[in-house]
This record gives sequence, C-alpha cells and structure tokens, in this order.
Amino acid sequence: MSTQDQVISIIAEHAVLDPADVSASSTLEELGIDSLGLVECIFAIEETFDITVPFNANNPTESDFDISSVASIVEGITRLQKEQG
Repeated sequence: MSTQDQVISIIAEHAVLDPADVSASSTLEELGIDSLGLVECIFAIEETFDITVPFNANNPTESDFDISSVASIVEGITRLQKEQG
C-alpha cells in the first residue's frame, strides 16, 4: 500500500468516510476533520509510519508540517521518513 493510500485510509477512518471519497487534493476541512480529528490523524500517522510529526495542535500554523491537503501531508511524511529514517 502506498503512502498516499495509507494516509487516505487513516483520514477516511477518522472522518467516517469511504476512502474513495478522499482524494489527494482534499483538504481536512472539506472532509469534516475538526481539531480533535486532526490530532487523532497525526497520532495515527506517527504510529503507522514510525515518525514524529512536528505539529503543535495549539498553533498548527507554526509547524513546518503542511496539513493543507492530503497531498501535502503525504509529502510531509515522505520528507520526515527521509530525515528520521
């Protein structure tokens, strides 16, 4: 399963959506992910990919981990895997 497929699966699970309803261009807001859902997604991503995401739920815009879309999350995971691997 590709990184993108895994991310889509995680996000779909937390948004209670079918993975087919989640695309790379989807934003978390469009998918109905609130701040608690975002934190849960980040924890699931960290566990799934064995990485530490530099994300502060209190100040999400201050992180260099881009959560603006599914594609940006996938790019961030790939970068963190290279840095932390």
